[in-house]
Amino acid sequence: MANTKEEVVESPEIHFEPLVNLPPVDTKTLEEDEEELLKLRARLYRYDTAGDTPEWKERGTGEVKLLKHAGKGTVRLLMRRDKTLKICANHHILPQMELKPNCGSEKAWVWNTPADFADEEAKPELLAIRFGNVENAQKFKAKFDDARITALNDEKGKGDDTPEKSADESSDSVESPKSPSKEDKAEDKEADTVAEKLGGMSVKDEQKEK
Repeated sequence: MANTKEEVVESPEIHFEPLVNLPPVDTKTLEEDEEELLKLRARLYRYDTAGDTPEWKERGTGEVKLLKHAGKGTVRLLMRRDKTLKICANHHILPQMELKPNCGSEKAWVWNTPADFADEEAKPELLAIRFGNVENAQKFKAKFDDARITALNDEKGKGDDTPEKSADESSDSVESPKSPSKEDKAEDKEADTVAEKLGGMSVKDEQKEK
């Protein structure tokens, strides 16, 4: 009687050695030495004055972080876009940075930064950020203001390290409090004015915000 079962031929196991051995790569985010103080989802805008008509332009939607450097104690604002993770805001928080409320909204803030490094070079920017709810906006403001106080105390601490002067020298060098410069006043006025134009803007998928 003929054998109707087909014979199964086992194929030899084939192994190919890779032509090039690539070692694992440790990806650096440059956040390794920083403590995360805050992380919230938001939408960021920048005030573009390059065109004929100055206007707010969206810079990205994603997670904004406040990061404190373990050694220096400085606080940095960092924001990356969703999916691409491209940086859309990157600057230290300084004492003179004041959050201006958006006219008609409790979910958005406007502020000036003298040097933002989102484009890998320092640029002065007028920025606005909008959150999905009032609670997150207040959380951001509280941590932002804390960082301003920290930066101010650091500046005062550096001033305390200067050599002591004699009484006569001290009296001669005492200066009256400086009034805001024309540049500071202009920046504040500009921030107040352009903040009014943010009223109709909203964060995408606000219902997903926590």
